[in-house]
Amino acid sequence: MNTEPLKNIFTVNLKIKPYEKVLLFTDLIKREEKLLEKEKQRRKTLIDVAFKLKEIGKPLCKKIIYFEYPATGSHGIEPPEEIWKIAFGNKIIAKLKKKGLFNKLLSKEISKKELLESKRIIKEYKNEAINAVIALSNFSTSHTNFRDLLTKVCGTRYASMPLFDISMLDGAMCANWQEVHKRSSKIKNILDNISQIHIETPNGTEIKLYKDKRKVHIDSGILSRKGSFGNLPAGEVFFAPIENKAEGRLVIEWAPTRKLSSPLILNIEKGRVVSLKGNEPYKLQLEKKLNERVENRSIAELGIGTNEKASRPDNILESEKILGTIHIALGDNSSFGGKVRTPFHQDFIFFEPTVYGMTDTGKEIKILEKGILLI
Repeated sequence: MNTEPLKNIFTVNLKIKPYEKVLLFTDLIKREEKLLEKEKQRRKTLIDVAFKLKEIGKPLCKKIIYFEYPATGSHGIEPPEEIWKIAFGNKIIAKLKKKGLFNKLLSKEISKKELLESKRIIKEYKNEAINAVIALSNFSTSHTNFRDLLTKVCGTRYASMPLFDISMLDGAMCANWQEVHKRSSKIKNILDNISQIHIETPNGTEIKLYKDKRKVHIDSGILSRKGSFGNLPAGEVFFAPIENKAEGRLVIEWAPTRKLSSPLILNIEKGRVVSLKGNEPYKLQLEKKLNERVENRSIAELGIGTNEKASRPDNILESEKILGTIHIALGDNSSFGGKVRTPFHQDFIFFEPTVYGMTDTGKEIKILEKGILLI
């Protein structure tokens, strides 16, 4: 195991200080999960990586707290109560429960007014919260109230590592994070001045998205500022498109962890998936999620990959970071500027995209041409 990138999580990415407390957690395979042997082994190695991180981190911080919990089964589902208590402190959770807010946060069925009240309570005791989080769970906690409240209210730095594979320690995790940041910043500067985006790929994907004044975010691996949040491995620029406006067709050739035997076609109208066509077995799994809530059908995110060391197409954590690719997500985007709140967020990777942006004045700017970054 290449441990240098693991040490860098503490010293370079999060820049942990000797007086800080760090929460490190992972999730365990549940008995009812049906996994191929290769996937089962990858999941088991997460424990090995977690223990190595714990060992490396001990002398670099005041305290490192390690926690395991049964896998939630889907990206975007809130982690269990026990981990909330560790991260925020018992006082905050007790107060939230007393006001009848905690279970609503867990289910994501919380009103704007109730969310504001939750933030007020958390802010009162925010100094008891953890300083940094290394989220090594297989299922992502990025698009959760847990992560959102920790980073935005408590100022916790948060490294999210869903679907992590030990091979990344010799690839995408070896990126020059300063260079990734510079490249990502250049793309952000372009997107900041764009209101519409048109995307085409050789496999038949064609979609128009609207950004308007939505904030553009950088995930570059530099998580040293208070409240910083991002993936590791990092390397993307992303935003939440305007709801109910995207139109087009997505041709999906990759599931999150494997190539599909045949493509799936998602037709998009008014910002939502209206039909899903294809014969690939993954269709049933995706259909099930899309039918759970109408919000799960929403176009949630557009991202552009900026990590020159990322190369694996069969793991969405890494593939969405591949330089010159784009990814489009369905589901929740409430934590990065959107209005869709649902316990589901799934990204899909698209190769060799041509991406045009349109400014408010009608000027057309080409950002990518067949996967080549034009900056």
